Amino acid sequence: MTPIVSRSHRLPMAIALVSLAALVLLGAGCGETVGYTEATGDKTNGKTLFTAKCGSCHTLADAGTAGAIGPNLDDAFAESRRNGLGESTFVQVVRDQIAYSIEETSTGAPGMPADIVTGQDAIDVSTYVASVAGTGKAPTPAPPQTTTTSVEPSGDVGDAAAGKVVFTNGCGGCHTLGDAGTTGAIGPNLDDRPPSSELVTERVTNGQGAMPSFSATLTAAQIADVSAYVSSAAGK
Repeated sequence: MTPIVSRSHRLPMAIALVSLAALVLLGAGCGETVGYTEATGDKTNGKTLFTAKCGSCHTLADAGTAGAIGPNLDDAFAESRRNGLGESTFVQVVRDQIAYSIEETSTGAPGMPADIVTGQDAIDVSTYVASVAGTGKAPTPAPPQTTTTSVEPSGDVGDAAAGKVVFTNGCGGCHTLGDAGTTGAIGPNLDDRPPSSELVTERVTNGQGAMPSFSATLTAAQIADVSAYVSSAAGK
């Protein structure tokens, strides 16, 4: 599936591939051992999993995600796609970076959790990302962040059960929380540092450091729900 190219283009394309792998995750570490992966995964399932488990860290226009913790996958793949590298190559790159993730980087930048998806799910995510990353679809512009939103207590009590769903799908890739069964290591371990409902609301709304603001992707009710859940479940 990778196109045949002239000798004069082989070196630039090889360099582009190496650069792509470096951009996606800085290198390879320890994880499950994988071989050659066919681009035969379920793209629909792959998109669902990517959005839930990867979108808070990565920008990918087709998935509508705008995470800024990890590399922008559209930017990472665009040049290599223009240089003629095909989806079969991209699948290998994505699959390897999932399997051999770097949890602690040498630069101190946030790493990628191990085993964020495995087995067939990992193949599905790899197939999906390889099919859409860098295809030229314009991402949805994020709303301008010129000021910090002041979070005032609304008096409304969130639904902790609904908040657990929001947390597991959107936050567990970065945070450890025993009640939710998540083991993310990018952000604080919430069992070790149980936050108040007010602090959760403020951080989810405005973000801080490596954590982005979710005010554009979660409704006020969802933020209240996740705040109620985390503050009641953390450290238990």
